[in-house]
This record gives sequence, C-alpha cells and structure tokens, in this order.
Amino acid sequence: MLFNSIDFMIFLPIVFLLHWFVVYKDLTFQNLLIVTSSYVFYGWWDWRFLSLILFSTIVDYSVGLKLAKEESQANRKILLWISILINLGFLGVFKYYNFFLDNFITAFSFFGRDIKANSLDIILPVGISFYTFQTLSYTIDIYKRKLQPTKNFIEFLAFVSFFPQLVAGPIERATNLLPQFSKKRLFDPLKAADGLRQILWGLFKKVVIADNCAEFANKIFNNSEDMNGSTLVLGALFFTFQIYGDFSGYSDIAIGTSRLFGFNLTRNFAFPYFSRDIAEFWRRWHISLSTWFRDYLYIPLGGSHGGTWIKIRNTFIIFVVSGFWHGANWTYIVWGGLNAVYFLPLLLTNSNRNNLDIAAQGKEIPTLKDTFSILLTFSLTVFAWIFFRAESIGHAWNYILKIFSSSLFTIPEIIPKTTILLVTLFLIIEWLGREGEYAIAHLGLKWKRPLRYAMYYAFIFAIFWFGGKEQQFIYFQF
Repeated sequence: MLFNSIDFMIFLPIVFLLHWFVVYKDLTFQNLLIVTSSYVFYGWWDWRFLSLILFSTIVDYSVGLKLAKEESQANRKILLWISILINLGFLGVFKYYNFFLDNFITAFSFFGRDIKANSLDIILPVGISFYTFQTLSYTIDIYKRKLQPTKNFIEFLAFVSFFPQLVAGPIERATNLLPQFSKKRLFDPLKAADGLRQILWGLFKKVVIADNCAEFANKIFNNSEDMNGSTLVLGALFFTFQIYGDFSGYSDIAIGTSRLFGFNLTRNFAFPYFSRDIAEFWRRWHISLSTWFRDYLYIPLGGSHGGTWIKIRNTFIIFVVSGFWHGANWTYIVWGGLNAVYFLPLLLTNSNRNNLDIAAQGKEIPTLKDTFSILLTFSLTVFAWIFFRAESIGHAWNYILKIFSSSLFTIPEIIPKTTILLVTLFLIIEWLGREGEYAIAHLGLKWKRPLRYAMYYAFIFAIFWFGGKEQQFIYFQF
C-alpha cells in the first residue's frame, strides 16, 4: 500500500478513528489494532511475506528473552549469532544470492572454467532491509545489556511491524519506539495538527518534486547515449532531487502519520543539500541508517581511534557496506566507496565535525564561504548519485565521460521549465524552513488563519494538479 494511493487515503482515517474512538480505553486493544493494521498494510503488496516478518519477530523476541536470563557469555554469543545469522540469512538469500552467484560465475570464467548454476527467481520482500536492521539492533542492545527485553509479545509485534515506518524507515531503535507501546496514549490535537502538516509536506515532496523529476531523470538516464553533456548534467540534477524528495518525503509522511497516533519517530533527514562538507551531509542524510552503521559497525571496529590505517579501513568498510545495503549491484558499492574518498580528508585532518550547526543559522543569506562550501558539497553529491542511478559501472562511466566532453557547453536537449520552477520554489521553502524539523513546521504559524490555510490549500492544489501517475517509492526496492 503506497502512501500516495487512494487505498492509503481510505486506510489511514479508518485506523485513526478506530484507534481514538473505539479502542482508546484499552492500551492492549490499541496495540492489537496497530499490529492488525500493520499486517494488512504490509500484506497489501504480497500476503506471503507476512510469514517472513512474523518469523523474524518470533526469533528476535525469543532470543531477547533468553539473552536476558543467560549468564554464560559463550551461550549469550551463540544466541546473538542465531539472531544475526537468521536475519542476515534472509536478507542474503532474498537480496544478494543472485549477485554473489553471478559474480562467482564471472570470476571463474576468467580462468576458463564455465560454471552452470541456476539463479533464484524470487521477489525482494518490501522493506526487508529496514525491519531486519530494526530487529537486529534490539537483540544486539540486549546482548550489550543496554536494553531489557519486553515480555509483552503484542508490543514487540507492534514495534517490528509499525506500519508508518515499516517498509522504508526510519529504522527505529527499540530504546526509542518500543517503550511508546507500553505507555497510555492520549490524543493531542496540536501534535496531530503538526503531523498533518508534515504529511502534507511529505506528499508535496514525493508527488510534486520527486515524481516530476523522475520523469525527466528516467528519460535522460535511459537514453544517455543519445543526449549531450549539458542534458546529462540536468539528468543528474533531476535524479538528485528525485531521490531526496522521494525518500525524505516518505520519512515525513511516516513521521507525520505516527504523530497522528501519538508516537514520535526518529528524524531521518535534516536538509542535507545545505551541508557544507560531506561529513555534515552524512549527519543529515538517512540519519537512522547512518547512526545504525556508526553504532553497530563503525564503533565496534574501533571507530576513528587508532592509527591512520585503522581510520582509513573503518571509513571504507562503513561506506562500502552502506552502499551494498542499498542494493546488489557494483554501482552501489562504488557510490559508497566514492563517499568514503570524499570523507577521508575530513577525518584525517580532524575537520569532520567542523559544521555541527545549521548553515547561516539565524540569517536569511549565507556567507560567501558557506555558499561556496554548500555548492561544492552539493556538486560532489550529484556526481556520486550518477553511480547510484546508473544501471551498471559501464553506464555510469560513459555517462560521466559524455558530461566532460565538448557537448557540456551546448544547450540542453530537454528543458522542462515547469519542473525547474517547482524545484526552485521547493529549494526556497526548504532554505527558509531549514531550522525546523521539516520545511513548513513553522512556516505561516504566525500568519492570520485565512492566509495560513491558503498556503496549505496551495500545497494540496499542487499535489493534485502536478501529481502524475502513482509512483512507487524508490527505497521500496532496498
């Protein structure tokens, strides 16, 4: 079920009304409603995958309880590895089996050996990369004795399957979300109104910005051999705003929807395209995944402690693994490695935490230094996105070579004026609202009611007027 679908427009009000007007007196019934609704929401794509998420839930719930009781460190490690191997095993089979098989066959072909093996004709379960990491963090935290396991199976079911963030995050930690299912929830109209605003902004980003940019990004990338260099630059820019509008738009809708039910989810994006260096970009982009890898991979490896070689090794590991998390393709691995190359100079010169504040905080216009830093960081990001979007390494390489040809200085073959105007307006609103949790969190709150509501209706009008064909979210494939 897509957030930008008629199905969800019917589904959400029904669940909302049942939650606050039918089962509001009993917390257990509220949580049961959340679980039931979440399974209906997830099963809307393919009901067969419900058994997968249920099995993963049962495994980690059982492992968590046993970890808390077990005193033997050796047995605790066995229990932890049971959770890790089962969860990553599912992920490996569904997401990476064919990738490793194809590369294994290719590697042996270099030595003149032809190996025949059948690839698996399987569908990647929606959201498996997200809920797998969510349940893994639960068992790891219990193993490290940072968290006590819940004994309430319904609450744990709700934590794993919570429908707003189930298929594309944010990747929630049990320390944040799980306790919220054990506390009585009271309807807060201010919180709900804030949630509706964030849903509205998320839909605008997805339907108006991402989907319109997608039309031209797809056209240009799919026909890149016939396009000139300047058109390919536009294609890369369109994809840059497509993936941001699409993914951060999903997160906004997920967080806003959660607020309607009295929940607070982790912030996942913090205006990353206004970052002044790559380190700041990664503190602001897909925050829940970046912090997951930091806490469960980078720090256990030694983090930035130790010698220069250790720092370089750990940096490449975390970025390459992050790239591989996104998909079974060498393009994602190169994208991750390229970001590691961007990040290393900052780490080695101890300047990776220079920009912890908001760009031009308290000001309307950035300084020349900030402007240059933002544009440079944005350009590096756009360049890296080419590998992320390309079908193969060869495709990305040819795309880049054509950009850096004489045709770069010709007039673009495609100039969608309306989409460019919409992206420009979007950037202005994002810049003006960059000090809030999301762009329109505070925009217009001090205006007179008619003017404020006129703005909201303008966003709604834009969603229906500029919204095209119903499009799936990019990160569903991950």
